[in-house]
Amino acid sequence: MTGTVGTLAGAVWTALNENGAMASKDVKKAAGLKSDKELYLAMGWLLREDKLIVVEDAKTITLSLK
Repeated sequence: MTGTVGTLAGAVWTALNENGAMASKDVKKAAGLKSDKELYLAMGWLLREDKLIVVEDAKTITLSLK
């Protein structure tokens, strides 16, 4: 599973690197993720590596790279 999560994290990182800050639903689409679970696993990986900034507003979670 570690390899799979690393691949998901790489897809999220690439999407954010190419597009800049985006809402989590847009990141999911741009990275080609199939579920919220995949997004959350990728976010956890990137947060653990200190490569992700997460900002939560009333209705939106925005992700960007550090």
